[in-house]
This record gives sequence, C-alpha cells and structure tokens, in this order.
Amino acid sequence: MEKSVHTAEYAALCSELRSARETAGLSQRALAESLEVPRSWIAKVEGGERRIDLIEFCRFVSACGVDPLASLERLIQKTPRLQSDRHAKKGRSK
Repeated sequence: MEKSVHTAEYAALCSELRSARETAGLSQRALAESLEVPRSWIAKVEGGERRIDLIEFCRFVSACGVDPLASLERLIQKTPRLQSDRHAKKGRSK
C-alpha cells in the first residue's frame, strides 16, 4: 500500500484545507496565530509535507469557521476512491 501522503486522496485533503483557509479569508500567518502553531506548520500541512491527524484536521477547519463533518463529507465526495470504499463497507455485515 502506498503511503497516504503520496496519494490523490491526500492531495485532495490538502486542497480542502487550503480552500477552507482561503474561503475564510485567512492568511497562513493569521491561521497559524489562531492555532498557536508556526506559519511553517500551516504551509507544510497544506503542501503535503507534514501529515495531519484527525484532531488537527478538526482544529484546522474549525479555526476557518468550517464544520469538520461538512468538510470531511466534501472531501469524500471529491474523492471517488474514498466514496467507493465507504459504500463497500456499508454493505458488509458485522
């Protein structure tokens, strides 16, 4: 399995994060101040150089005024492979 940071899905995640920040009208510096992280952290996350975990994702998009669940749903809709994985798992019995 390919490392997630080298997949189209991870590129879509980075794009979703960048879009949330830009839509909120925030610079990387302003968002970094809000999250109390270095500006370089924002740049590395958006550029795919640094992995982001689920909690960091929620904090990031929330600081942009975006509902994390809505953001995740948009990401799934933009990513056919995630969408097909999601539907395949719904059909499995427990």
